[in-house]
Amino acid sequence: MPHIEERSDVVVVGGGIFGNAIAYYYTRDNPGKKIVVLERNELCNAATSRAAALITKVRAKKHFVALSLETYKVIPEMERQLGESMDVKYVGVMHVAASEPSVTALEELMKVAEEFDQPAYYISNDEAHKKSPWLKADDAEKIAFMPGEAYCDPYLLGTFFSRCARLQGADIRQGIEATEVVMDGDTAVGVETTQGVIYADAVVIAAGAWSPVLAARAGIGLPMAPVRSQYWITERNAIFPVNSPIVLIPDAQTYARPEGGGLLFGIRESKSFSVSPKQIPNDISHFCFSPDKGMTDLSEMIDQLARFFPKAHDIGLKHYIAGFSGYTPDNNLSMGRAPGKNNLLLATGCAGAGISVSGGVGLAFAEMAAGRDNPFNFSYFNINRFGSIDPFSKEWLQKCASARSNKKSG
Repeated sequence: MPHIEERSDVVVVGGGIFGNAIAYYYTRDNPGKKIVVLERNELCNAATSRAAALITKVRAKKHFVALSLETYKVIPEMERQLGESMDVKYVGVMHVAASEPSVTALEELMKVAEEFDQPAYYISNDEAHKKSPWLKADDAEKIAFMPGEAYCDPYLLGTFFSRCARLQGADIRQGIEATEVVMDGDTAVGVETTQGVIYADAVVIAAGAWSPVLAARAGIGLPMAPVRSQYWITERNAIFPVNSPIVLIPDAQTYARPEGGGLLFGIRESKSFSVSPKQIPNDISHFCFSPDKGMTDLSEMIDQLARFFPKAHDIGLKHYIAGFSGYTPDNNLSMGRAPGKNNLLLATGCAGAGISVSGGVGLAFAEMAAGRDNPFNFSYFNINRFGSIDPFSKEWLQKCASARSNKKSG
């Protein structure tokens, strides 16, 4: 294939939910401008499609909330544009607190809901069990219900972004790998690909677990690490109504939601697994996340889980899904302008919240790529906040893995 050179206003590396969301907002708000999205495999085939896809708005980290609110705003806009439903499940979320620290955290979360004018109220243990018959809520000291929360099919959300972006003029290419960010001194001027060079006024790295590799080639120590997220889906059972809410149980380090008549549930295991981005194959389907499908981790947590989900010991498990999320030691996103570089943007480090914040992230980077101010507060996500780091060192990988293990809130 001939080695070509071309120009674009913006080039985005990565065709996951962030890359496609950026393309959607950029083409929506900058008609006539050109954006190219490069994906070496298929769109949304890595972390995006493997996500549990809880679109939770009300979070302990308030700086996430505005990003998630934008996701809720854009979903119906894209549904109207395509004339299709994304079938988002607006079932609400129950927060179950069964210890003094969890009660305190829940009370603070209720204040966040009030601050952002989101509906939230306490319910009785009996009400909680009626909503989710699998849930044994006897030990709960407080249970809050937030009816405005939802979950979705993450692949659909990602591909709605890409389909709308294409209708608006985005050039989204699959099967093309970006190998280097082309630098002129400290300024990013384009991307070297397996088919040639694309020169651009702004370069965005949104390559998920592989982002630190590409960033390092541009001289950036990107503060994030790929940490495994894993969940299971049970067999179908009448105790899992399809319209029951999401349930978050920090005292069991568990989240759960309905899935096709079964229950999708995930845990935050005591020793989360992280790996160097250099060791992840280009096609994530070739990576073995867990030879025993996470059963060792689940067995360590099963008694804790069974306190609230008694059938956990004997319910059949039909599916095991695992993927990498970009975690950081403080469980914040790592994204923004690349420090010390011009025209290089980093849409990375989702901290397990990528689906929920995708709308806000897409809008933020579209604005920055167009040379305008970021409409959101990214000060908590600053790339420099950990100082100089080696994103491939064992020490760094362990710090990021520990952050996921110790994570209590969404």
